[in-house]
Amino acid sequence: MVHRPHTVVFDVVETLISLEPLRARFVEIGLPGAILEGWFDRMLRDGMALTLAGDYEPFPAVAAAALRVIGGGRLGDEQVAHVLDGFATLPAQSDAEPAMRALAEAGMSVVCLSNGARESTEAFLDRSGLDRLVDQVISVAEVRMWKPPRAVYDHALAAVGRPAEDVALVAVHAFDCHGAHAAGWTTGWAGRLEKHYAEIFTRADVVGADLVEVAGGLVALPDQ
Repeated sequence: MVHRPHTVVFDVVETLISLEPLRARFVEIGLPGAILEGWFDRMLRDGMALTLAGDYEPFPAVAAAALRVIGGGRLGDEQVAHVLDGFATLPAQSDAEPAMRALAEAGMSVVCLSNGARESTEAFLDRSGLDRLVDQVISVAEVRMWKPPRAVYDHALAAVGRPAEDVALVAVHAFDCHGAHAAGWTTGWAGRLEKHYAEIFTRADVVGADLVEVAGGLVALPDQ
């Protein structure tokens, strides 16, 4: 029986950050905007593949490599930089602030766990005003592997200083929830991105249409 968590850990890219403004940058370098999703999926796949092989490359390097592949090997350094520079301007998802605020008001600690670098995540939080609601930022770079291996979630537990049963992950990616669940965490999945929770993954403990519904579901869980 899951209970109300002490700490809620948010995935960052796509869960908190909107990638939508990058679509225009794809068009500006001569690529169709519709391949934004395919590029991001390839980046996640390649980061995970490196992890499975026992290797690691940071988010910017994997993002650039995936972009060159999606671009058919025809993109120059300036074109790649034009797209990736857009990360420094990306906004928060509209449901991020109210969800985080609801959790903070309920007395829960809010943390971020990202495949991206700590510095870029902190810059996003500062830019979006979410920094006032976040107690800690953790990057997979600290363990040199992309989610979802258990070692990533165990590292996050050590960083926040709480046992697994007191911590919840919130994400829009079912694979992330699956990984956190395997590490003993409570999980919350928002259907805003994927719409359908893939049956191959362990079902999240809390499911909602968006982050606000998920936050409400976590707050409503019984105390330990």
